[in-house]
Amino acid sequence: MKRRLEGISVLSVVSPEEFNDDEYALPRRILEEEGALVRTASTRPGQAKGMFGSTVEPELILDQVDPEQFQAMTIAGGSGSPRHLWNHAPLVELVRRFDQAGKVVAAICLSPVVLAEAGLLKGLPATVYRSPKAIERLVALGVVCQDEEVVRNGRILTGRDPQAARAYGEALARAIWEEVLGSTPQPE
Repeated sequence: MKRRLEGISVLSVVSPEEFNDDEYALPRRILEEEGALVRTASTRPGQAKGMFGSTVEPELILDQVDPEQFQAMTIAGGSGSPRHLWNHAPLVELVRRFDQAGKVVAAICLSPVVLAEAGLLKGLPATVYRSPKAIERLVALGVVCQDEEVVRNGRILTGRDPQAARAYGEALARAIWEEVLGSTPQPE
Protein backbone atom coordinates (compact mmCIF):
# COMPACT_ATOMS: atom_id res chain seq x y z
CA MET A 1 0.00 0.00 0.00
CA LYS A 2 1.19 3.48 -0.81
CA ARG A 3 1.79 5.68 2.22
CA ARG A 4 0.34 8.80 0.62
CA LEU A 5 -0.05 10.72 3.90
CA GLU A 6 3.54 10.34 5.10
CA GLY A 7 4.50 13.48 7.05
CA ILE A 8 0.88 14.52 7.72
CA SER A 9 -0.25 15.01 11.35
CA VAL A 10 -3.91 14.55 12.26
CA LEU A 11 -5.59 15.47 15.54
CA SER A 12 -8.20 12.90 16.61
CA VAL A 13 -10.64 14.18 19.24
CA VAL A 14 -12.61 11.91 21.57
CA SER A 15 -15.04 12.55 24.39
CA PRO A 16 -13.58 11.54 27.78
CA GLU A 17 -16.54 9.17 28.23
CA GLU A 18 -18.71 7.21 25.82
CA PHE A 19 -16.95 8.01 22.54
CA ASN A 20 -17.85 5.60 19.75
CA ASP A 21 -15.08 3.01 19.56
CA ASP A 22 -15.37 2.36 15.79
CA GLU A 23 -15.69 6.03 14.87
CA TYR A 24 -12.35 6.60 16.59
CA ALA A 25 -10.49 3.40 15.67
CA LEU A 26 -11.43 2.82 12.00
CA PRO A 27 -10.56 6.31 10.67
CA ARG A 28 -7.38 6.27 12.77
CA ARG A 29 -6.31 2.92 11.31
CA ILE A 30 -7.00 4.09 7.74
CA LEU A 31 -5.01 7.30 8.26
CA GLU A 32 -2.10 5.46 9.89
CA GLU A 33 -2.03 2.86 7.11
CA GLU A 34 -1.68 5.78 4.70
CA GLY A 35 1.31 7.04 6.72
CA ALA A 36 -0.29 9.82 8.78
CA LEU A 37 0.72 10.47 12.38
CA VAL A 38 -2.47 10.55 14.47
CA ARG A 39 -2.47 12.10 17.94
CA THR A 40 -5.45 11.86 20.27
CA ALA A 41 -6.89 14.72 22.33
CA SER A 42 -9.78 15.07 24.76
CA THR A 43 -11.34 17.62 27.09
CA ARG A 44 -9.40 16.47 30.15
CA PRO A 45 -6.40 14.32 31.09
CA GLY A 46 -6.76 10.66 31.92
CA GLN A 47 -8.01 7.60 30.16
CA ALA A 48 -10.98 8.09 27.81
CA LYS A 49 -13.56 5.29 27.73
CA GLY A 50 -15.44 4.11 24.68
CA MET A 51 -19.09 3.07 24.62
CA PHE A 52 -18.14 -0.56 23.93
CA GLY A 53 -15.18 -1.02 26.25
CA SER A 54 -12.15 0.34 24.43
CA THR A 55 -9.93 2.86 26.17
CA VAL A 56 -7.45 5.42 24.93
CA GLU A 57 -4.97 7.62 26.74
CA PRO A 58 -5.19 11.06 25.10
CA GLU A 59 -1.80 12.61 24.44
CA LEU A 60 -3.18 16.15 24.47
CA ILE A 61 -5.80 18.28 26.22
CA LEU A 62 -7.86 20.36 23.78
CA ASP A 63 -7.13 23.76 25.27
CA GLN A 64 -3.39 23.06 24.87
CA VAL A 65 -3.44 22.00 21.20
CA ASP A 66 -1.37 24.06 18.77
CA PRO A 67 -3.14 23.91 15.37
CA GLU A 68 0.19 24.62 13.63
CA GLN A 69 1.28 21.07 14.49
CA PHE A 70 -1.55 19.47 12.46
CA GLN A 71 -2.92 19.48 8.93
CA ALA A 72 -6.30 17.94 9.80
CA MET A 73 -8.71 17.19 12.63
CA THR A 74 -11.30 14.45 13.10
CA ILE A 75 -13.87 14.31 15.92
CA ALA A 76 -15.36 10.93 16.89
CA GLY A 77 -18.99 10.76 17.92
CA GLY A 78 -20.75 8.63 20.48
CA SER A 79 -23.25 9.24 23.24
CA GLY A 80 -20.69 11.33 25.18
CA SER A 81 -20.42 13.91 22.42
CA PRO A 82 -23.47 16.06 23.33
CA ARG A 83 -22.46 16.26 26.99
CA HIS A 84 -18.70 16.69 26.59
CA LEU A 85 -18.02 18.15 23.14
CA TRP A 86 -20.97 20.11 21.72
CA ASN A 87 -20.50 23.11 24.01
CA HIS A 88 -16.83 22.70 24.93
CA ALA A 89 -15.56 26.22 24.17
CA PRO A 90 -11.89 25.26 23.65
CA LEU A 91 -12.93 22.62 21.08
CA VAL A 92 -15.31 24.96 19.24
CA GLU A 93 -12.57 27.61 19.09
CA LEU A 94 -10.01 25.03 17.96
CA VAL A 95 -12.32 23.96 15.12
CA ARG A 96 -12.59 27.63 14.04
CA ARG A 97 -8.80 28.02 14.14
CA PHE A 98 -8.27 24.88 12.05
CA ASP A 99 -10.80 26.15 9.50
CA GLN A 100 -9.31 29.67 9.38
CA ALA A 101 -5.90 28.11 8.73
CA GLY A 102 -7.30 26.13 5.77
CA LYS A 103 -6.98 22.72 7.39
CA VAL A 104 -9.22 19.68 6.87
CA VAL A 105 -11.89 19.43 9.58
CA ALA A 106 -14.14 16.39 9.98
CA ALA A 107 -16.66 14.99 12.46
CA ILE A 108 -18.83 11.88 12.57
CA CYS A 109 -22.07 10.73 14.26
CA LEU A 110 -23.21 13.26 16.87
CA SER A 111 -20.06 15.39 16.58
CA PRO A 112 -20.90 17.36 13.39
CA VAL A 113 -22.84 19.56 15.83
CA VAL A 114 -19.44 20.85 17.02
CA LEU A 115 -18.61 21.98 13.47
CA ALA A 116 -21.99 23.69 13.25
CA GLU A 117 -21.43 25.43 16.61
CA ALA A 118 -18.14 26.73 15.21
CA GLY A 119 -19.98 28.15 12.19
CA LEU A 120 -18.37 25.86 9.60
CA LEU A 121 -21.60 24.29 8.31
CA LYS A 122 -23.93 27.29 7.99
CA GLY A 123 -25.79 27.01 4.68
CA LEU A 124 -23.96 23.80 3.74
CA PRO A 125 -25.16 20.21 3.42
CA ALA A 126 -24.00 17.90 6.21
CA THR A 127 -24.89 14.58 7.73
CA VAL A 128 -25.30 13.60 11.36
CA TYR A 129 -26.51 10.64 13.42
CA ARG A 130 -30.28 10.48 12.99
CA SER A 131 -30.98 11.77 16.49
CA PRO A 132 -33.86 14.27 16.59
CA LYS A 133 -31.87 16.44 19.04
CA ALA A 134 -28.80 16.54 16.75
CA ILE A 135 -30.83 17.22 13.61
CA GLU A 136 -32.79 19.97 15.38
CA ARG A 137 -29.56 21.59 16.56
CA LEU A 138 -28.02 21.51 13.08
CA VAL A 139 -31.13 22.96 11.44
CA ALA A 140 -31.24 25.73 14.07
CA LEU A 141 -27.63 26.57 13.15
CA GLY A 142 -28.50 26.85 9.44
CA VAL A 143 -27.24 23.47 8.25
CA VAL A 144 -28.87 21.58 5.37
CA CYS A 145 -29.23 18.05 6.83
CA GLN A 146 -28.77 15.10 4.50
CA ASP A 147 -29.15 11.39 5.22
CA GLU A 148 -25.91 10.27 3.55
CA GLU A 149 -23.00 8.17 4.80
CA VAL A 150 -20.50 10.97 4.24
CA VAL A 151 -20.94 14.57 3.06
CA ARG A 152 -17.89 16.53 1.92
CA ASN A 153 -17.71 20.28 1.36
CA GLY A 154 -14.12 20.81 0.22
CA ARG A 155 -12.04 20.66 3.43
CA ILE A 156 -15.05 19.93 5.66
CA LEU A 157 -16.44 16.41 6.10
CA THR A 158 -19.27 14.93 8.11
CA GLY A 159 -20.10 11.26 8.65
CA ARG A 160 -23.48 9.86 9.69
CA ASP A 161 -22.94 6.95 12.09
CA PRO A 162 -20.76 3.98 13.11
CA GLN A 163 -21.75 2.06 9.97
CA ALA A 164 -20.20 4.90 7.96
CA ALA A 165 -16.91 4.91 9.91
CA ARG A 166 -14.92 3.12 7.18
CA ALA A 167 -16.29 5.29 4.36
CA TYR A 168 -15.71 8.37 6.55
CA GLY A 169 -12.08 7.37 7.22
CA GLU A 170 -11.45 6.77 3.51
CA ALA A 171 -13.09 10.10 2.59
CA LEU A 172 -10.99 11.85 5.25
CA ALA A 173 -7.76 10.35 3.85
CA ARG A 174 -8.83 11.41 0.34
CA ALA A 175 -9.68 14.95 1.51
CA ILE A 176 -6.29 15.32 3.19
CA TRP A 177 -4.56 14.01 0.06
CA GLU A 178 -6.44 16.46 -2.18
CA GLU A 179 -6.80 19.53 0.05
CA VAL A 180 -3.50 19.46 1.95
CA LEU A 181 -1.18 17.82 -0.55
CA GLY A 182 -2.95 19.12 -3.65
CA SER A 183 -3.04 15.72 -5.32
CA THR A 184 -5.68 13.41 -6.69
CA PRO A 185 -5.38 9.81 -5.48
CA GLN A 186 -4.49 7.36 -8.23
CA PRO A 187 -6.00 3.87 -8.26
CA GLU A 188 -3.62 1.27 -6.86
